[in-house]
Amino acid sequence: MEKANETSPVMGFILLGLSAHPELEKTFFMLILLMYLVILLGNGVLILVTILDSRLHTPMYFFLGNLSFLDICFTTSSVPLVLDSFLTPQETISFSACAVQMALSFAMAGTECLLLSVMAFDRYVAICNPLRYPVIMSKAAYVPMAAGSWAIGGAASVVHTSLAIQLPFCGNNVINHFTCEILAVLKLACADISINVISMEVTNVIFLGVPVLFISFSYVFIITTILRIPSAEGRRKAFSTCSAHLTVVIVFYGTLFFMYGKPKSKDSMGADKEDLSDKLIPLFYGVVTPMLNPIIYSLRNKDVKAAVRSLLRPKGFTQ
Repeated sequence: MEKANETSPVMGFILLGLSAHPELEKTFFMLILLMYLVILLGNGVLILVTILDSRLHTPMYFFLGNLSFLDICFTTSSVPLVLDSFLTPQETISFSACAVQMALSFAMAGTECLLLSVMAFDRYVAICNPLRYPVIMSKAAYVPMAAGSWAIGGAASVVHTSLAIQLPFCGNNVINHFTCEILAVLKLACADISINVISMEVTNVIFLGVPVLFISFSYVFIITTILRIPSAEGRRKAFSTCSAHLTVVIVFYGTLFFMYGKPKSKDSMGADKEDLSDKLIPLFYGVVTPMLNPIIYSLRNKDVKAAVRSLLRPKGFTQ
């Protein structure tokens, strides 16, 4: 009987979430709900103004609109599930729903890595080669750049999700996480996952290593060009156009590298704290970063502020 249970296929998963720390659930529910509403409002307003205001029909704001839409999709694919886990004693999710949620999250994360690289290139051209900027970053160029980022991120997600759902899952069906995070799901497979691990490592190089190198080299040239500007006002103005992007990159990639690169604890008490941090760090990555993006990158931008005021001002009203 025990052997039969161990080999029976898994039809769904149980998400532990913060069930081991019930005292934190109400606090995190209110905190994450508030953050999610800010994400929807901030990114939603940004998308609206970049579409409706012709002054924002530039490559930079086109990429920002894509980033905002991506952040809304990414958080919506996981945050409702996280919020429900705080209210439900034992959150369960079907195998198919888990696969869909895993695919969406992976696709959004991969696409954001590439979008940030494309945005770095946009800033590089604007600062280092401003006279050719309209030619290099024409609509025929920047639209395929964004579309390619979505396509590559989606393709990578399909590959990894397909490899994951083909694995046999038997016996233990408890995911020690808030959502169907791919690494947490792979731990439950009762088969060799070496192909999955190798494919993940290749993907890490493509979506983490290559973009970070590209962004780093871009900013070496950007900073070198800025330092050559003779006036202090000119240097300040040039740096202000890319400082927000640099901040977003540091928050985004810093969280990812810390999440997947930190060493494992061998101490039992340390392992318990590490278990909690392994859940909270991805939560920070999945909620706080999309919340900060419109604040850091756009909502403090004078062009966006003017577009928002223009959008909210009643027709026929003049100051």
